[in-house]
Amino acid sequence: MAGEGSGAVPHPRTQTDLVGHGAAEVAFAEAHGSGRLHHAWLLGGQEGIGKATLAYRVARYLLATAAERDGEALGVDPSSRTSRQVAAGSHPNLVVLDLETASADVERPPAKTISVKTARRALSFFGATAANGGHRVAIVDCLEDLTVAAANALLKTIEEPPANSTILLVSHAPQRVLPTIRSRCRKLMLSPLGPENVRRVLASLGTDIVPDGEGGVAVLERAAEQAEGSVGRALTLIDPKRLALLDEIKALLELLPNVPLLRVLSLAERLADRRAEGDFELALDAVQLWASGQIRAGAALGAHRLAPLAELCDKVADAAGSVETYNLDRRPFVVSMFGDLAEVVRDAAGTGSR
Repeated sequence: MAGEGSGAVPHPRTQTDLVGHGAAEVAFAEAHGSGRLHHAWLLGGQEGIGKATLAYRVARYLLATAAERDGEALGVDPSSRTSRQVAAGSHPNLVVLDLETASADVERPPAKTISVKTARRALSFFGATAANGGHRVAIVDCLEDLTVAAANALLKTIEEPPANSTILLVSHAPQRVLPTIRSRCRKLMLSPLGPENVRRVLASLGTDIVPDGEGGVAVLERAAEQAEGSVGRALTLIDPKRLALLDEIKALLELLPNVPLLRVLSLAERLADRRAEGDFELALDAVQLWASGQIRAGAALGAHRLAPLAELCDKVADAAGSVETYNLDRRPFVVSMFGDLAEVVRDAAGTGSR
């Protein structure tokens, strides 16, 4: 999501270019060219790096006629009929299962999960005859949004793949995907983008997204550097206030286990404001990234020393989900999170109470 005051971020289905994932494109193009294209693909990697853009690029290629393809890996003429239909969400041989689809099935959108009702309705598309006898493509964006029942409905379709069809599954946490789904897919993992590629994508979005002028360039540079390889994350940082918030969160994490309570309370107060859309998610993301870095850096300490931090990350994610689902006060959650982090860091350093 872009910073406050910026224009709407283009939907991945309208993006005809993909930056930084040439190897993934070639891998898919080679599989297609071999005549042994797998029926289900798991596109994994951190959020905001271009997985959905790749999924739509693959879909365009599979749905395009030979005359519409431009000769490059997965390249399709942007002005072609197929490209226009995909961008408009109107191609008869493409079905998309996402929160936008799910929101059309609930009385009070936007939906926060994809229900089994929505999944079954979308997947019934495979029971109909493909338009013009062509290829059919389904995009699930993303697997983490499916309820358990919806995931099981998807599994049934993957287990009995329809002829001349491809299912593209986007996942931000492929290690958490149901093993029964994961084992039936060909996996294509995307790596985080380098800062230069993040800047390139941001600049391509125009001044409606990225502020113009010298100040805008400085914000863009900092956002790209702090993005951890994710354009989606960078878009949340194109706002000096958000960058300042991220700096404060990182500073508090670096002070663990001796984090000042007053600063934690001040942070909790800010994150409690639900009008500041995206701040809470930014804070959770920063904590998870910090924890991942700590686990990687401390790998030599052994699993028994690092397991509590990994377990706490899962606990934080679950608790945050409950806070948002039930619209609870975020302040106690933030204070408790930092208290738990401090305890885990003390124990990991061997200084915890016994």
